[in-house]
Amino acid sequence: MPYVDLIAAFAVLQFISFTALTGQARSASGLKAPAVIGDERFERMYRVQMNTLELLIAFLPALFLAAKYWPPSLAAVLGGVYLIGRLVYWRAYVSDPAKRGVGFALSMLPTAILASMAVAGISLTLLGYDYR
Repeated sequence: MPYVDLIAAFAVLQFISFTALTGQARSASGLKAPAVIGDERFERMYRVQMNTLELLIAFLPALFLAAKYWPPSLAAVLGGVYLIGRLVYWRAYVSDPAKRGVGFALSMLPTAILASMAVAGISLTLLGYDYR
């Protein structure tokens, strides 16, 4: 499970780096808090930060629960795809928001798969099926 823990730590660090980049974009724009509109570069970075936070709330529990019931290496690989997806999403959204689809899919699909794995594993356990 150390790989799963490492993926989770990287996901948190990735979010922190997006937060720092959002702060830099705010500073460069001269936009004063609490305003979140008025500078397109800042707005794009802010949306990346917020979208990542919104998905991180689903990703982390799904990652840990899936790893509890299925091979942790599989959960870690899916988590790695999520991290790559967030990076692709960030690069696309900042340059051209219309091109964010691939990055979104590469982070949403692994999260949905992990959540489905978690539900399946929990359900099988409740039914008394020993699948490990």
